Amino acid sequence: MEKKTQQAGDFVVIKAIDDGVSVIGLTRGTDTKFHHSEKLDRGEVLVAQFTEHTSAIKVRGNAKILTAFGEIESEAKK
Repeated sequence: MEKKTQQAGDFVVIKAIDDGVSVIGLTRGTDTKFHHSEKLDRGEVLVAQFTEHTSAIKVRGNAKILTAFGEIESEAKK
């Protein structure tokens, strides 16, 4: 029996500080495209993972982002 291996990527945790935070997953490859999006309200948390399909994650709005490299806060557009 052939054993499948799963490629595990880095995780990020995104916590919305305000309502309406957008989290958008972007694809790998020659053409970068949006492939998934989520809207978070204040206090909601999303755990996201980089995969063979996801090369970037865009966060729009006021949120706290936790990674293996540290913590950063995004800011709402003024």
